[in-house]
Amino acid sequence: MGTKSKTGICAITTTTIAFLSIIIAFCTPFWLVNDGKIPNPPFVRIGLWEVCFDQFEDFRHFYDTRFTGCWWVFEEEYYIIHNFLLPGFFIATQFFFTLCTTLLLVAAFLTWLYCFCSRDHDKYLLLLYTIGCDLILAGIFGLIAVLCFGVNGDRRDWMPYWEHNDLSWSYGLAAFGSLILLPAGALFLVEARRAKYRKLQASRPPSYYDMEVRKSSHTDI
Repeated sequence: MGTKSKTGICAITTTTIAFLSIIIAFCTPFWLVNDGKIPNPPFVRIGLWEVCFDQFEDFRHFYDTRFTGCWWVFEEEYYIIHNFLLPGFFIATQFFFTLCTTLLLVAAFLTWLYCFCSRDHDKYLLLLYTIGCDLILAGIFGLIAVLCFGVNGDRRDWMPYWEHNDLSWSYGLAAFGSLILLPAGALFLVEARRAKYRKLQASRPPSYYDMEVRKSSHTDI
């Protein structure tokens, strides 16, 4: 780490913050929560993979089943309400945020390699370009996911008492992490460009500089 430039250290730090934010958002069920201002709300909270109900029943069908507790969203018991529980926008959110997280895991491993990689290594430039492009692509997928959920998460025809449902901190971490992936990727690309320039400078023939000096110092007697 000591041999890295300030740009490289900033890139590593930004990537680490984004990694922690997105992993926490990916695993926690606080994307949409009830604000608690109504007694015994049937919907409590939901994340990408877990939903919590309290005596919830689908008001559009006359089922005798009531759902209580926190369960995996693909739980077999939920099959009768899958059309309600898993609308298209929610599936799209899961899909794009999973892509974002997967790419970020790859970038995290490559960033770890970068921490110990020498500037003189043959694949140094390729590593920097790969990390930069990977992070930017992950950021784009993450932003698509949070936009899908942010626009549709509290709409009237999804969870009951929509006016009492608010986007919560897991969603905020997802949005924050996805957003800072873009500057993190840009910093790696900037570092790659600087490394490429240094490599070109180092590969310039020394005779070229010497000839220029001799030409400029020549005088007639």
